Amino acid sequence: MHAAVVTPDAYLTEIASHLIVAGGKRLRPVLAAVAAQVGGQAASDDVVRGGVSCELVHLGSLYHDDVMDEADTRRGVETVNAKWGNLQAILAGDFLLARASEIAASLGTEVAGLLARTIGWLCEGQIEELRFTYDVSRTEDSYYTSIHGKTASLYGTAARIGGIVAGHTPETIDALTEFGNAYGMVFQIVDDVLDATATDEQLGKPAGHDMVEGVYTLPVLRTIALGSSAGDELETLLGEPLDAAKQRRALSIVRSSDGVASAIDTAGEYVDRAIAACDQFPDTEATAALRSAPVALLANVSIPV
Repeated sequence: MHAAVVTPDAYLTEIASHLIVAGGKRLRPVLAAVAAQVGGQAASDDVVRGGVSCELVHLGSLYHDDVMDEADTRRGVETVNAKWGNLQAILAGDFLLARASEIAASLGTEVAGLLARTIGWLCEGQIEELRFTYDVSRTEDSYYTSIHGKTASLYGTAARIGGIVAGHTPETIDALTEFGNAYGMVFQIVDDVLDATATDEQLGKPAGHDMVEGVYTLPVLRTIALGSSAGDELETLLGEPLDAAKQRRALSIVRSSDGVASAIDTAGEYVDRAIAACDQFPDTEATAALRSAPVALLANVSIPV
C-alpha cells in the first residue's frame, strides 16, 4: 500500500501515506484476499493489488470526509486537513483515487469499470446522507441507500474483485458480492449503534457525534418511530445542532429506548444474509473465515443496561 503512493515529490508522498502509516483495520484488502481463496487456492499478487486499490479508494474518501466534517483526528493522529490544510487534503484524496484507478486498470477493464462505478456509489451515498442532514423526517429507505453507497458497496466490490482476479465462476463472484454487501451493511449499522451506545473512551471521540452533525442513523430513527414520549422528546431535541446538555439528553434517550435493540436485530438480518451467501462456496478455511466475520462484527454491540 505504501509503495502504491510513493511519488517523486516527497511532500505529496508524505501526505498521501499519512493514514497508511497511522494504521487501520485493512478490512477491504483482507476481504479481497480471502474472497480469492474460497476455492482453496492462494491469493495471487494481482489479488493483493486489487485489494490495495479498494483500500486506496477508502483512504481517499476518508481524506474528503475529514474535510467535510472539519475533523481534527483520525486513527489517533492529526487528520490531513488539520495538519496540512483543506486544499492539500482534497488534492491528496484525489491523488489516492487516481492511484486506485491506475491499479484497477492494470487488472483489466472489468475491474477498472467496477472500481469507477463504486467511487460513484460512494459519492451517491454521501450525497444521500447530506441531503437529509438535520432532517428528523429522514426515512429508513434513505438511511439504507446511504450506507449501502458510502460503506457497503466498497466491501461488495472488494470481495468481487478478489473473485474476478482469482478466476472464480460467475456464480461464485456474485455470491461473494452479496456477502461483501451484506457484511458492509452490518459494519455500518454496528458502527452507528456504537456511536450511540459506546463511551467517549471506547470510541476515541465524543459519543453521539452523528446526532451532533445532524446525521440521524438507524437507532435514532427507530427511537423516534416508537411513538413514545421519549421518542417525541428526542424528535424535538433534534433538527438543529446540539449543545453539550442536549447531546447528553439525546444520548440518554436513545440508549434507554428499544431503538438500539431494533437496530441490532436489523444488523443480525444482514449477518444472516452474509452467512447464507457462503453456502455457495466450497468448505474451505477461507469460507469458514467469511462465515465468522459478520458474527464477530455483531458481537461488538450489545443492548445498554
